[in-house]
Amino acid sequence: MTSKPRATPAMEGVASAERTLALLSAFRKGDGAVSLAELSARTGLVKSTIMRIAVSLEAAGYLSRTEGGYRLGAELLRLGMVYQQSFRLEAHVMPVLEELVAATSESAAFYIRQGEARQCLFRVDSPHRLRLHVRQGDLLPMDMSAIAQVLRIFTTTPLPPEADALDFPLYTAGVHDPHAAGLAMPVFGPEDHFAGALSITGPITRLTPKVARAATKTLRDAAAGLTRSLGGQPPLRPMPAPALRGAGRRKRSGE
Repeated sequence: MTSKPRATPAMEGVASAERTLALLSAFRKGDGAVSLAELSARTGLVKSTIMRIAVSLEAAGYLSRTEGGYRLGAELLRLGMVYQQSFRLEAHVMPVLEELVAATSESAAFYIRQGEARQCLFRVDSPHRLRLHVRQGDLLPMDMSAIAQVLRIFTTTPLPPEADALDFPLYTAGVHDPHAAGLAMPVFGPEDHFAGALSITGPITRLTPKVARAATKTLRDAAAGLTRSLGGQPPLRPMPAPALRGAGRRKRSGE
């Protein structure tokens, strides 16, 4: 009699490792020494469990114990430096750009601000023969295009008061190039650090206000996913539909 093959059990995490990670993740920006009682409140772990975990973490350099409680140890700084050296922004951004092009058939790019210019850091071209010819590394002016507006807003300290009233993504048509339109969305990294502007651009005859409105959710989702990938937190409230700057009463706008 042939026995039935056993089902492969689903992989499960290790409870002790999950508790250890929960303890390390309980530390917040600005913390000095955190008391045992506070760590228990933040993690939901009982004090005796925290103390047992802390013994191992102290021995490995991940925690240090003081009179006021526990501090993060120097080993975490070493790992952070290793991560920074191994982190490749391109590996996170390029797949998102490729997905945007596949979804919209328009060019997608990621811009950063360089002084009084905006630099196209990464780009994937539209499959259409008629498209905007911008290359990776190109510097363009900080004009009133959607991309430049996003860069200007989020690299200004403090954040301009009008930022909360703006609708994202921003859409403009005809600013840098009278034949070009663009849709742009901010992307963030850890601690709400602004990383750059994610954009879709194309000829104004194709990337019309109606088409831009239809592409809004696609770009928002892509920006939120990239933000999470970079270690940031997407906005809690959904951003309203784009105001479609450049359509109707405002004729100036574009990539």
